[in-house]
Amino acid sequence: MKRRDIVGASTAGALLASVPAWGQAQAFPKPGATLKYIVPFPPGGLTDMMARTVAQKLSEAWKVSVIVENKAGGNAQIGAEQVAKSAPDGSSLLAITLTHAANVALFPNAAYSFTKDLRPVALLAGSPMLVVVPTGSPIKDFRDLIAVAKTKQLNAGSSGNGTPPHLTMALFNDLNKTQMTHVPYKGGAPSMTDLIGGQIDVIFSNFPESIAHVKGGKLRALAICSLSRHPMVPDVPTAMESGMPGLFVENWTGAMIQAKTPDAIVDRYSREMIKAMFSADVEERARLQGFRVTRKGADEFAVFLKSEIDRWSRIIRMAKITAT
Repeated sequence: MKRRDIVGASTAGALLASVPAWGQAQAFPKPGATLKYIVPFPPGGLTDMMARTVAQKLSEAWKVSVIVENKAGGNAQIGAEQVAKSAPDGSSLLAITLTHAANVALFPNAAYSFTKDLRPVALLAGSPMLVVVPTGSPIKDFRDLIAVAKTKQLNAGSSGNGTPPHLTMALFNDLNKTQMTHVPYKGGAPSMTDLIGGQIDVIFSNFPESIAHVKGGKLRALAICSLSRHPMVPDVPTAMESGMPGLFVENWTGAMIQAKTPDAIVDRYSREMIKAMFSADVEERARLQGFRVTRKGADEFAVFLKSEIDRWSRIIRMAKITAT
C-alpha cells in the first residue's frame, strides 16, 4: 500500500472512530429530558445562586428542564455522594466549592472517592475571602492584625471546622507563624453576630457573609484575599498589598459529573456553561453577589482542582484540622 493510501486510511479510521462520540454529544440531552443540578448546600447561598443562574441558561439553550436540587448536609458530602453514584449518562451535575477540595483530606474514609468517582466539568467563579473585625476593634488595618497576632492570643471565628474561613485562618497562622484560636460556629450568620458583638476578634470571612455588615458600618474590612482590589470595597487593600502575598484565598464554585460520563457529554456541558458565564446578565449578577467570573473548561479546571486539593491537604495536616 502506498504511503498516501496509509495516511488516507488512517484519517478515515480516525474520523469513523470520532462518529460515536460526536453522535453522543448531538443526542444529548434528549428532547424533553430532565437534568438535575445537585447543590450540596442549603438554598440561598453563594453556590446555590450560581447553580440556579447556570441551570437557567442550560435550560434555555437546550430546551430541557434543568432542576436544581439542594442536598445539604455532611459537610457537603451527601450531595456529592449522590452524583458520584449516579448513572454516567449526564443526567446529574454536582456544584462544588473549595469545601470539596478540603474534604479530600478531612474525610479520607468517605463512601465515595472525590478524585475517582467524579470528574471536572467547568470552573465558574470565585468569591474572595474578606478579613473583618468589629468597628470598635483597636486593630485598625491588616499590618496591625499581623503585629497583634504575634503578641496576643486572638480568637478567630468561622462557619465550622474545615470551612473556608477556618482554612484561611489556618493559612494565616502558617504564613505568619502565629497561633490564633479557632472558634467554630454552626454557620456564617451566628459567627457574624458574635463578631459584631465583640465576642470574637476576627473572621476571615466569605465575602457575601460580611460585605453588608462592612457597608453598614458594623464591621471593618482589613484586607481582601485576592490578587486585586474588589470594586465593591475599592478602599480595602489586598493581603498582598498589606505584606502577606501568600494569603490568596477564593471560595470558588464549579461543576463536576460522574467520572464515567462520556467525554462528548462532558465537553458539551463545559462549552455551554462557559458560554453562559460570558453572558452580560450572568456576569453582572455574579458581580453583585461578590463573585469574580473565572471561566475554566474541564481540562483547566482539573489542573486547578488538583492544586487546590494539594494546597489545602497540606494546611489541614499542618494545622491538624478535623471535620468535628
